Amino acid sequence: MASAHVTCTIVAMNNPDSPIQRPGTGELPHGRPLQTEFDTGLDYPRLGSVTFRRGTLTDNQEALFEEHWPKLGLVLNDEQLDVDSWFGRHAKTVLEIGSGTGTSTAAMAPLEPDTNIIAVELYKPGLAKLLGSVVRANIDNIRMIRGDGVEVLARMIAPESLDGVRIFFPDPWPKARHHKRRIIQSGTLNLIATRLKPGGVLHVATDHADYAEWIDELVNVEPQLTYKGWPWEDAPLLTDRQVITKFEGKGMDKDHVIREYLWEKK
Repeated sequence: MASAHVTCTIVAMNNPDSPIQRPGTGELPHGRPLQTEFDTGLDYPRLGSVTFRRGTLTDNQEALFEEHWPKLGLVLNDEQLDVDSWFGRHAKTVLEIGSGTGTSTAAMAPLEPDTNIIAVELYKPGLAKLLGSVVRANIDNIRMIRGDGVEVLARMIAPESLDGVRIFFPDPWPKARHHKRRIIQSGTLNLIATRLKPGGVLHVATDHADYAEWIDELVNVEPQLTYKGWPWEDAPLLTDRQVITKFEGKGMDKDHVIREYLWEKK
């Protein structure tokens, strides 16, 4: 089993002309995303030939993005985050991978004002909707990163710096040939464990039965994470998502069973 320290090789990220490093724009390069090569011998999600979904922002979203993104948002890069400086305080920090349109993110953040929330999402219109919610509700404990969650963890997050990681309703990639793209893998769990502080919490939710079976097979694969099941009354972080997300609502409409998972970093 891999050790607590992840060694990885950063590939093709040092070109100063790469659009992935342009600050303030919120833009990512076209085509196949750049990926870290890990040497742990574990399994990591591979995006293959998947390209970023493109969407059009409204004029109001464009204006809000231009005004507020430079302060509240970053694009995936190779600089390790200075979280205290970004939020202007020292506080608990939670990374939410795949925040979508930010429905849960914006609803939970005001309930945990003493926690810094970093929302990670590839889809710019989703980030624009979350940014709009943040601005309109004057939510001051949310920041955003545009990029792949595994890459953000590997490139931008310091070891043992997070109090929590949330992954709500990740893409189930239902076809067998696409299972390698699922974010919940032995390597991802190991990477998350290295970024969590001792006592930190990983919270995953899915409404896809096959994906739940997949996760069930992995709950004890990472020795640094103790599986706590669901619910966990003594969890040190908020675990009640408070609202029905867009994808959760679709699942409930189809009578899907929602499964939630909690782990604690030893």
